[in-house]
Amino acid sequence: MQVEQFLENSARQFPDKIALTCGEERLTYRQIEERANQLAHALIAAGVERGDRVVTVLPNSIESVLAIFATLKAGAVFVVLNPTTKADKLTYILNNCRASAMITRGGRFSSQPESWTDRPHLRSVFMLGASETQSASLQAAGKKMIPLEQLGQEPIQPPTKKCIDIDLAALIYTSGSTGRPKGVMVTHLNIVSAATSITTYLESTADDVVINTLPLAFDYGLYQLLMTFKVGGTLVLHDSFAFPTVVIEKIIQEGVTGFPIVPTVSALLLQMDLSKYKFPKLRYITNTAAALPVEHIRKLRSLFPQAKLYSMYGLTECKRVSYLPPEQLDIRPSSVGKGMPNEEVYVVDENGNRVAPGVVGELVIRGANVMKGYWELPEETDRCLKPGPPPGEKVLYSGDLFRADEEGYLYFVGRKDDIIKTRGEKVSPREVEDVLYALEGIAEAAVIGVPDPILGSAIKAVLTLHPGAQITKQDVLRHCAAKLEDFMRPKIVEFRASLPKTESGKISKRLIADEHRETADVAPIA
Repeated sequence: MQVEQFLENSARQFPDKIALTCGEERLTYRQIEERANQLAHALIAAGVERGDRVVTVLPNSIESVLAIFATLKAGAVFVVLNPTTKADKLTYILNNCRASAMITRGGRFSSQPESWTDRPHLRSVFMLGASETQSASLQAAGKKMIPLEQLGQEPIQPPTKKCIDIDLAALIYTSGSTGRPKGVMVTHLNIVSAATSITTYLESTADDVVINTLPLAFDYGLYQLLMTFKVGGTLVLHDSFAFPTVVIEKIIQEGVTGFPIVPTVSALLLQMDLSKYKFPKLRYITNTAAALPVEHIRKLRSLFPQAKLYSMYGLTECKRVSYLPPEQLDIRPSSVGKGMPNEEVYVVDENGNRVAPGVVGELVIRGANVMKGYWELPEETDRCLKPGPPPGEKVLYSGDLFRADEEGYLYFVGRKDDIIKTRGEKVSPREVEDVLYALEGIAEAAVIGVPDPILGSAIKAVLTLHPGAQITKQDVLRHCAAKLEDFMRPKIVEFRASLPKTESGKISKRLIADEHRETADVAPIA
């Protein structure tokens, strides 16, 4: 099965059903299918061939949805980038994947021809709202400009491309160890397998209405689109969670049944007064990107008592790894569950041997959802895709430390490179953060290790507070002293108005550590 069939099958089965709402626009499956076909024909006419890469630089919008499916219908590989991507990073990605076409909006780009000449592989630019000067600059740089508003092709499916399920469907760019983004190669089989497993345990149906405030450039946001179209549901596409009240009202107005969040969204929800709202149709809430603090789980369940809460763990390299069945939340609230359907996961030591329950080691993932590798990075690929138990098979080494209990439920300990070594002991930032979140008034917490001449590394806690909360450093230290062993307690406590985030909404500990190094005059507290 190919990914574009998610749309094509639903268009046949539910042609007049609303598939997508975005702002004031509402489109049926038939309308999306026809418009995606038109764009696919235009891509093919512009020279896009099977296996070519097509980069989409758009906000969450109807055009971004059409671009994804049109690229697939043309037999090409879609690459979705955040519209806030800076020019030098965009140029790097366009050149790295040798994109032959790009789909974007006119207001985002310079009108100078030289801004396009350093992108030699790019032949065609499909642009919404292009100005005459932008069109002229593209032509001067030898690029073909096609206005998205003027596609005149027939709305029928393009000729069969003969893609098979092991062909690439997408490149998803993620942070690389060298500072350059690396492209995760995702096949049709990878996406279909992951989407099938996730919609199975979420019990997704055509009756579901899913709201997505996460960027489509983020795989968690992307899969809300793909999975909803797979089952014939309705996707409510929103640009962000910047205005939480607007999103909450949209959930009620649209009768939303599924609400995917990340921990930063959880923190914002917990700052709101939701007592005046009712959510009679909300069936489930999911979380991934980073593990939810146990205290957030407790409070979210109180705010949304009728909704099942799925605590999950995943990686871009395999989309999703595990989920905790909602009925297990009271029994093991800090667990991220077991491997999802059609997947095997296990914990290994430094020699690749499976460890006993309770022993910390690296999590390994085996399944059809595991990526093909990193685009043209064989050494990085070999570092995480290693020989598995059956001869000739590769399995994914996650780079994350876990332990499993006697029943096989997984507990995230931390990134291998995040573990803090202090006083000769190893400390999991996650364990300290969970204690900090239990202090009433803490909105967000990030724990890092910073250089210390005596301890090796000192534990630093960087915190934000809920509006109106009155918490001092001494309050934090007393709380930690009551809950943590002495070597695990923060030595440095810093309050901020906000914490730096990645494009996917995760708290960026790397940026916090970089900022600490730049301000070496930060004084530890006694």
